[in-house]
Amino acid sequence: MKEQELDADKLVGSDRVLAVLAELAKHPQGVGLEDMARAVSSAKPTVHRALASLRRAGFAAQDGYGRYVLGDEFLRLAFAHHEARPDHVRVQPVLERLCERYGETVHYAALDGRDVVYRSKLDPVSGAVRLTSVVGGRNPAHCTAVGKLLLSFILSTEQQVRDWVGEHELTRRTEHSVGTAEQLHAALTRTRQDGYGVDDQENEPGVNCLAVPIFLTSPTVPSGAISISGLAYRTPLKKLVDDLPAIQAIVANPAESS
Repeated sequence: MKEQELDADKLVGSDRVLAVLAELAKHPQGVGLEDMARAVSSAKPTVHRALASLRRAGFAAQDGYGRYVLGDEFLRLAFAHHEARPDHVRVQPVLERLCERYGETVHYAALDGRDVVYRSKLDPVSGAVRLTSVVGGRNPAHCTAVGKLLLSFILSTEQQVRDWVGEHELTRRTEHSVGTAEQLHAALTRTRQDGYGVDDQENEPGVNCLAVPIFLTSPTVPSGAISISGLAYRTPLKKLVDDLPAIQAIVANPAESS
């Protein structure tokens, strides 16, 4: 019995350390002990011990003002893992080719529940406005081109869409966002018929996006989607749609596309 209690204590302690680590990632400018304790709903001595464990591993550090930040060792591991991921390695030439061709930000994203997660992102060297998306960041699937495209592969009927929406309210990020199950079903039907997804200022005002599937592990089930995002006035959605064959060719074989 005592051994089980000790194991339970270790598990709770591990969970607490992970909660502190996750909270640290939300504060790139650093966070004080008191604010951290409040954020994770734990006593300051408990949080201090968790931070001490993270500091010993190099996963946390303190800046000159005593605030806690993610440590260099954690960042090194995270970036090394990201750069070596098979999907990142395989999509990088695609992103580079599309970024060079259109001079706009490009993403590789995957579906995770009700959200899309950006696994890779490439900004042009100059000329384009930097978008707010970040690697590891999330956006609601129903508001994004990549999300609607990937949902179109798994939600083929209106009842499936209704079940997916459930009791959740579809957040409308802009006035152009879909807000009901009926609207989402219609959007997914169009996406499935077209073979590509669009975001016509639905996630961010003034920004549109076109997404196409990429099949890294299966010829029929996409592992994710590649998107091109740009300011609507500079890269109209129609321009991207008209250039769809070239985009699809680059995604299929970036080395041979011109």
